[in-house]
Amino acid sequence: MRALHFDGSTVQFKRACPEPQLAGGAGGEALIKIHAAGVCQTDYEIARGYMGFQGILGHEFVGTVVQLNTSAPAAESDWLGKRVCGEINCVCGSCEMCQRGLSTHCFRRTVIGILNHDGAFADLLRIPVRNLHAVPDHVTDDEAVFTEPLAAAFQVLRQVPIEKRTRATVLGDGRLGQLVAQVLARTGCTLTLVGRHPEKLALAERIINTGNLRIILDSELTPRRDQDVVVECTGRAEGLQRALAIVRPRGTVVLKTTVEKQKPMNLAPVVIDEITILGSRCGPFGDALAALARHEVNVLPLISRRVKLEDAAELFAPNRKPDGLKTLLTF
Repeated sequence: MRALHFDGSTVQFKRACPEPQLAGGAGGEALIKIHAAGVCQTDYEIARGYMGFQGILGHEFVGTVVQLNTSAPAAESDWLGKRVCGEINCVCGSCEMCQRGLSTHCFRRTVIGILNHDGAFADLLRIPVRNLHAVPDHVTDDEAVFTEPLAAAFQVLRQVPIEKRTRATVLGDGRLGQLVAQVLARTGCTLTLVGRHPEKLALAERIINTGNLRIILDSELTPRRDQDVVVECTGRAEGLQRALAIVRPRGTVVLKTTVEKQKPMNLAPVVIDEITILGSRCGPFGDALAALARHEVNVLPLISRRVKLEDAAELFAPNRKPDGLKTLLTF
């Protein structure tokens, strides 16, 4: 099969990678024929050395179930032929974290395209059946690719109470920042989106088009330390420091950025101002798919380019900076 493979130093397109083999046992695994996949900032960071991963990249996808392992329970056979997306954490189901309902933090987990599990930048993907989510018929492939990052945006609402009287700021006008802004805007909170790219901010203003959104260029932002919640989606190591400059005492900073290299910084303000800092990662796929199905979010304008799988290695060339918003790989 064709695949985009990272060997620890370079990303290469390979035309003849071994096809994934479904494992036996009672867990149940599915083989997915990929229709489309999304390139994430995490993919770029992995290509720079983040997580020490080697293998097939990619974790945002939509595809069709073409095979189930023969020992899968009978009920799981209903998945065959269905169009699906899938959660990225492949978990054991029996460790302490899984038993406590925190399976995304399973001590034995692998993570698709990120940790000890080949990813979705390939013709075929192996994934546990328990990870599958059916894509509603009226949600297109292009929309379904956004399920994983949109779920990550909804995770903010699961971690932090945000209501109309909340003053919230999203730092970063990239693909994740735009999705988080769309999700938070639905709460009616007083919302600010801060970014460095006038064209991306203008797009967000057109998409969200609500009276509770304010757009500010980062260079024009005056830190006032008055925000109840700051969601950091900059994709830059200095993002946390920027967030701490605008959050109020006893406010909350939600961290979404993962980068390969962090910069040392003074954390004394966190202690002095009693700031709550929350890491935020994977989120509820059900909420994301429901929002897509009800057209409560608009993801299609975020697609800036499409690249054939066989041409995608160029996206990860050394010293190349990601351009546009969302790149989709086509198969």
